[in-house]
Amino acid sequence: MTRYQHLANLLAERIEQGLYRQGEKLPSVRALSQEHGVSISTVQQAYQTLENLQLITPQPRSGYFIAPRKAQPPVPAMSRPAQRPVDITHWDQVLTLLDARSDKSITAFGGGAPDVSQPSLKPLWREMSRVVQHNTAEVLSYDEISGRRELREQIARLMLDSETLATADDIIITNGCHAALSIALLAVCEPGDIVAVESPSYYGTMQLLRGFGIKAIEIPTDPQTGISIEALEMALEQWPIKGVILVPNCNNPLGFIMPDARKRQVLSLAQRYDIAIFEDDIYGELANDYPRPRTIKSWDIDGRVLLCSSFTKTVAPGLRVGWMVPGRYYDRVLHMKYAASATNVPATQMAVAAFVREGHYHRHVRRMRQIYQSNMETYTCWIRQYFPCGICVTRPQGGYMLWVELPEIVDMVCVAKQLCELKIQVAPGSLFSAAGKYRNCLRINCALPPNEKHREVMEKLGEAIRVAME
Repeated sequence: MTRYQHLANLLAERIEQGLYRQGEKLPSVRALSQEHGVSISTVQQAYQTLENLQLITPQPRSGYFIAPRKAQPPVPAMSRPAQRPVDITHWDQVLTLLDARSDKSITAFGGGAPDVSQPSLKPLWREMSRVVQHNTAEVLSYDEISGRRELREQIARLMLDSETLATADDIIITNGCHAALSIALLAVCEPGDIVAVESPSYYGTMQLLRGFGIKAIEIPTDPQTGISIEALEMALEQWPIKGVILVPNCNNPLGFIMPDARKRQVLSLAQRYDIAIFEDDIYGELANDYPRPRTIKSWDIDGRVLLCSSFTKTVAPGLRVGWMVPGRYYDRVLHMKYAASATNVPATQMAVAAFVREGHYHRHVRRMRQIYQSNMETYTCWIRQYFPCGICVTRPQGGYMLWVELPEIVDMVCVAKQLCELKIQVAPGSLFSAAGKYRNCLRINCALPPNEKHREVMEKLGEAIRVAME
């Protein structure tokens, strides 16, 4: 991030927090230059960025003033899916989304990749080089089935931040969180079983259920507090549900953090109906506030919660280092892991263990929290500026995903196909529903740096939506 972008983000945060009142004059270019120790041209570029976002307005010979505040788009209402088990579809659309990863000419707002360009990742590359140079025999050998102990020990320490107590012997290393969830489902469910999911829910998880022949029942979900406890209980009374898949912290795609009281209610329901909870905590470390939120697993006393996570979203997806704490299902999970993928790659595990042990991981995550939060504010401003009226936008409490709800008349599946011709990729909301709901919604990846190119893409996206409405 350049100096002017950093300064612009800092001022934008102050404006959004109400530290500057509407119509109030901002410090002069020279005063701001002296205050922050930057050049006059840096301040001018920062002010130009804020002017483009319509947060400030220039007045000749007078300076810059806070612009009249536009009303924030409302948050989407609680979802209302049909509460019956269904088979998952949309594999072809998901495959198209995944194939776009290899095309560098496409601006991929539809994917879920984090920002891997930050200098705070340099220590990781050094560790990877050192591991390969000095541990040839170990790097080229089989790993133990549960994963390298030094990594499991570091993960156990990290989990203390979420008040989750686990030892190295409770943890199993996997090839990412996707692999952890797939092994967890294989260990608990059989083809034909029913699993409850949030609605909307991550399309990758949906395709896991499709692949294993498991039916999904979508449960109404609030964009600010999470899954409806009442609706889940009603579904448990009506259907032989085997488990529930939840992303309670920095949810994908809605961005909420489920309040602790509701997490405990879900766990109580699971105990009463004797079902498993598949807890996906992959974004938990990216919560805006510190300390990070607790996991449902942190209250689990009878081992029914299978906690899954990874370094994919916090560090880099190419590492393929994830983990799970399977509780009472440990032996079954270990067997399923061996049957599905056997052991993991030693080199990346050793490098990540050192990256965490030396304190680099915490520094990197702190940096990314700030960057993603700033990005989210910028993209929300652009959506407010370029999208038509009548939209709803989530206000995520962490992570880097925005969920946008458009008027019912808009079919984002059709709009997404048109955008492909412009080399722009978005994720239509229908991918996040087993029954194909939310065609008038889309998810936007705000990990992409908010530069001029991406501003232009958002403008084109807004225009495409406007045309679809007309």
